[in-house]
Amino acid sequence: MMAQYSKVRFSQDMKIKFILPALTEAHGQFWRPIKYSLFPPLGLATLAGYLNNSDEAVIQDEHVEPLNLNDSPDLVVIQVYITSAYRAYEISDHYREKGITVILGGLHVTALPNEALQHADSIVLGPAEKIWGEVLDDFRNNRLEKIYFSNLRTLKNQPPVRRDLIKREFYLVPNSLVISRGCPHSCDFCYKTSFFRGGKSFYTYTTDQALSEIEILKGKHLFFLDDNIFGNPALAFSLFSEMKGMGRVWQGAATVASLQNRKLLQVAADSGLKSLFIGFETLKQEGLARHNKQHNRTGEYEKVIKTLHDYGIMINASFVFGLDQDDPSVFRATAEWAIAKGIETVTFHILTPYPGTPLYQRLEKQQRILHHDWNLYDTRHAVFRHPVMSSEAIEAGYQNAYSYFYKWTSILKSAAKKEKLLSAGRHIAYTGGWKKAEPVWNFLIRLKRLNQAVPPLERVLKGYD
Repeated sequence: MMAQYSKVRFSQDMKIKFILPALTEAHGQFWRPIKYSLFPPLGLATLAGYLNNSDEAVIQDEHVEPLNLNDSPDLVVIQVYITSAYRAYEISDHYREKGITVILGGLHVTALPNEALQHADSIVLGPAEKIWGEVLDDFRNNRLEKIYFSNLRTLKNQPPVRRDLIKREFYLVPNSLVISRGCPHSCDFCYKTSFFRGGKSFYTYTTDQALSEIEILKGKHLFFLDDNIFGNPALAFSLFSEMKGMGRVWQGAATVASLQNRKLLQVAADSGLKSLFIGFETLKQEGLARHNKQHNRTGEYEKVIKTLHDYGIMINASFVFGLDQDDPSVFRATAEWAIAKGIETVTFHILTPYPGTPLYQRLEKQQRILHHDWNLYDTRHAVFRHPVMSSEAIEAGYQNAYSYFYKWTSILKSAAKKEKLLSAGRHIAYTGGWKKAEPVWNFLIRLKRLNQAVPPLERVLKGYD
């Protein structure tokens, strides 16, 4: 049953344009079109849900299509991340020169509001949902304020996401959804502290709301983009219990700590869980403690990995390089450890002190921040002074770790850790498909036929059970 919702109604209709500018790395040396063609901009589609039915709206994602900057909407709304900040400001300045009102919001705007205000008519700080109706009302009545902030944190009475504005053919995973905001934890390198300041930093849909989102999504595959889909165990258990028998295959993200709940993991597997992103971050417990990630226990890593693999759940393991405890051996050692544990895919990052985070404040106080070129705050560059390694050494080690893990010999070695031959084949198909099929991905993207890859993805995720 669809959840009931409330929405401010206006007499004056308007044309509104939502823009997700391209991240700088989307045009850099390591540009992979498929990586930036995975998920549609759900945040913008969520805000579009607050418009009147008679309003005209469009969402443009610069990662998947060229922007049309020759139009003249009544209002432009731009979502800003740190490495899209300069591009967002460029787009905003362009529209404002034409006399068009621009509102900026997002993680970077919340972290550095004074910077963003130089390029916007108005900014929204933190989660926008519960203030967005007021923003629209003020704009229509010519009383738009410079800054908006809401400390009301709830997803109650949330209007449906405007999925009709999403160009599904441009994305491999159009069936992505978010049923919570924030995270129960507070790692010091995460934007959570600044973005959710002044209100609750973790809150969720009800089970009925989540189910209503799922029911409208066609096909079998789902991807939960929540920071931790197990963050509210009661909600997760209720939702996964309801999903059993739906025939879905789904992916999401979780923490090592949350996976200790075997009863919850069992019902998740029964409901179609096939792949999890897990922030292991480092193999050194002291490194985790330094960054307020005590809920991770390195001694539990191997048990969690084995348990997930026993359930047929693949792992995308996230690691961060450049912790103070790291030395030049960390890159190869981490990659070799992941290979030895049969992990299917990894995501490596270089520790990045985002503005507004406790990590940034600590490194700034220690005078270790090297520069403020936001284009380089992409987790591929070392932007702070490390105790024992140069920035060049960290960046080279990061690239070498990626190259080593995704060599065919490494993929085969990792797949060989599986107890069943069919599981090894699934591992090779999934990892090889993600990293070794670039020409195929690029061909499908050019033809706007990424949706044709969804059935094979579903088949590989489902496995051979």
